[in-house]
Amino acid sequence: MSGPVLGGKVALVTGAARGIGAAIARLFHAEGAYVLLADLDETGGAVLAVELGERAAFQRLDVTQEGDWAAALAVTLARWGHLDVLVNNAGIIGRKTLLETEVADMEAHFRVNQLGVFLGMKAAAPALERAGGGAIVNLSSTAGLVARPGTFAYSATKWAVRGMTKAAAAELGPLGIRVNSIHPGIIETAMTADYSEESKRAALAGIPLKRMGSVEDVARLALHLASAASSYSTGCEFIVDGGLTVL
Repeated sequence: MSGPVLGGKVALVTGAARGIGAAIARLFHAEGAYVLLADLDETGGAVLAVELGERAAFQRLDVTQEGDWAAALAVTLARWGHLDVLVNNAGIIGRKTLLETEVADMEAHFRVNQLGVFLGMKAAAPALERAGGGAIVNLSSTAGLVARPGTFAYSATKWAVRGMTKAAAAELGPLGIRVNSIHPGIIETAMTADYSEESKRAALAGIPLKRMGSVEDVARLALHLASAASSYSTGCEFIVDGGLTVL
């Protein structure tokens, strides 16, 4: 009988206090990983860390700050000695068209969604190399694959995450580090909580599987990419959207 998928592995998950990040942290922990939950939400992150108990800890992390990344890595290495997996999940979304988008909107999205992923990969790569290799999982979006009108700044940064993933995969592959991106479609989280019933019906009409995704759907894919089951996959886009981008 096989053991936990991530038994003995150490993972750092950003945006881990709620939503997709919390689901990933829970599943990784259930599959044997030591998990550092990183988030700006100190209350939510600390509560989840206590709930998970052994093999989990919380660290406040502003992904836009290089110093915060250094501190998060230091805490991880001090507690568990190494790092095997980084999940860059933290992100924001604004629903504005190109003409509605202000410079401040673009800058905010760039700093969290794009700069945050860059800083995370840069901070984690040396530790992953020292551990003999590992996996980086970057959360992009179907908005990073096809046009999604009305989310201009968000879409721009999610396309950037896709590109950075490929560039990092090419550069870090020789170090034994795999880098892949996940592209969720419409997932039931706080980001979709403001959908009207009409908006939900319209969204479902464009999804062949006729349901919104769950955070667990995304977490299971992240687990696959973090594990040895995907040991020959790097620089790839993995879509979890119920067929949304097929149509």
